[in-house]
Amino acid sequence: MNKKLYSTKSLGILLIAGTLLLFIPYTILVARFEYPDILREPTGSILKKFNEGGVLLIFTWLAFSAVGFPLIIACIKLGQLMEAEYPPLRWGTVLGITGLLVQMIALLRWVFVVPVLATDFITGNDTVKISATTGFKVIHQFGGVLLGECLGQVFTICWTIILCLAFLKMKLFSKWVHFFGIAASIIYFFAQAELLSTVIPGVPVLEFAGLLGSTLWLIYLSIIGILLYRISI
Repeated sequence: MNKKLYSTKSLGILLIAGTLLLFIPYTILVARFEYPDILREPTGSILKKFNEGGVLLIFTWLAFSAVGFPLIIACIKLGQLMEAEYPPLRWGTVLGITGLLVQMIALLRWVFVVPVLATDFITGNDTVKISATTGFKVIHQFGGVLLGECLGQVFTICWTIILCLAFLKMKLFSKWVHFFGIAASIIYFFAQAELLSTVIPGVPVLEFAGLLGSTLWLIYLSIIGILLYRISI
C-alpha cells in the first residue's frame, strides 16, 4: 500500500471513528442528564441534576470533549491532502481546527467549572446559592452559547462548506453527497437563531435546526469517511 493510499485510509478511519465516538457520551448524557432538554430548565434544577450525576457524569463530559480529537486530526489531514488542489481549503482548515477546539474547550466547563458551582449550590447558604446560580449563568452564556455554540459551530460550518466545495471542484465522489453536506451545514447554521433568542426575545427560532443540523453534519462526515476508506482499498 503506497503512502497516499495509507493516508486516505487512515483519514477515513478517523472520520468514521470521530463521528461514531461522539454518539457514545452524547447518548449517556441524554440518559443520565436529560441533555440537552435540561438546559431549558431553571439553573437550580440544572445544578441539582448535575450534582446527582456524580463523578461518572463529569467523566462523561470529559469524554464528550476528548472525542473531538479524531475530527481535529482528520481536519488537518484533509487540508494536507486537498489544499494543493483547492487553496481556499487552507483557510477552511484553520476555521475547522479553531471551531472544533473552541467547542472542546467550551465542553470542558462541565468538567472543571460546573462541578464547583453545583457543589456550592447544594451545600451553601442562600447567598452562596445566588452566587453559584449567577456564576453558572455567566459561564454558560460565555462558554456555552458564545464560544461553543456560536463561534465553534459557525467556524465548523464554514469549514464544512469549504470542504464540500473542494470535493466538488476535485470531482471526488457523487455530487449529491456534497450538496447534502452543504444542506446540512445550512440547517445547522439556522440554530444560531436560538442563541440570539437568549438575549433578544422574540427572535424566530427553528427548534429542530440544532439537533437535525448537527446529526446531518455527522452523517455527512461519516459518509465521507466511508468513501475515503473504500477508495483506499
